[in-house]
Amino acid sequence: MEIFADYHQLHLIDDGSTSDLGETWTDETSADRLAVADDAIAVGTSVNVTVAVRVEVLDAPPADDFADFDHVVEGSMQVPSGRIVIMGCTDYEPDAARFEVPVGPVRVRVASSNLAEAERLGIDSDDDQQTMERLRVQVWPAPNGERAVLKRWKPLVA
Repeated sequence: MEIFADYHQLHLIDDGSTSDLGETWTDETSADRLAVADDAIAVGTSVNVTVAVRVEVLDAPPADDFADFDHVVEGSMQVPSGRIVIMGCTDYEPDAARFEVPVGPVRVRVASSNLAEAERLGIDSDDDQQTMERLRVQVWPAPNGERAVLKRWKPLVA
């Protein structure tokens, strides 16, 4: 699917969450591209335009395939409703995509790719599927754990 990453972010929230993700952004979480609240996660993007997103709901932790991606982060969240909503931070929540996930704590891994091309083209990166920033979101049941950067992207120098 494609989502408008307004303000350089996407939100993954429990269906019914009242968390304020604006309060979770710090210099550290911005650099890590992941801000976590109890029942919500904000994912930072390189661009402030539409990005391609693939969501995978898994039964167990995924294999480490970090070589295929530019930046990989993980965080935990609670999902009491059994549904995660994924949307741009200014999207209309009732129209946002929803995914069934296990009730309770889940781990979320976000792997980003095509960042050099997306950053190079900026606002024009979403003109073509080949130049869009791409994110793979994987979700599986797991106890709460610390936010972690598994692979860090080094942005292009201006």
